[in-house]
Amino acid sequence: QVQLVESGGGLVPPGGSLRLSCAASISIFSNLAMGWYRQAPGKQRELVAAETGSGSMNYADSVKGRFTISRDYIKKMVYLQMNSLKPEDTAVYYCNAVHRVLGTVSWGQGTQVTVSE
Repeated sequence: QVQLVESGGGLVPPGGSLRLSCAASISIFSNLAMGWYRQAPGKQRELVAAETGSGSMNYADSVKGRFTISRDYIKKMVYLQMNSLKPEDTAVYYCNAVHRVLGTVSWGQGTQVTVSE
């Protein structure tokens, strides 16, 4: 299992920005496909953005053009830049890693993002 530690959540007004960070504890970071999920109260966890490690990125339709996923292979970090935030983006955001060789799935502890006046 890979240890994932998120940071960067908080309270932001509509239209604001936040950057979430996720640190991964693994020797070969490129073995991981990384993603961000979120779960709002009373709703199922959903994929927000994913980056497979080969340059391929996927985004939920609701965040396209506003959110950007990126990763730093030297620091072994993955980021989610969130711009033009809306109240409906309010959720707990989770970092996710899938080991492409072993097939294991790891989750971070989650970080709360609240978009409100």
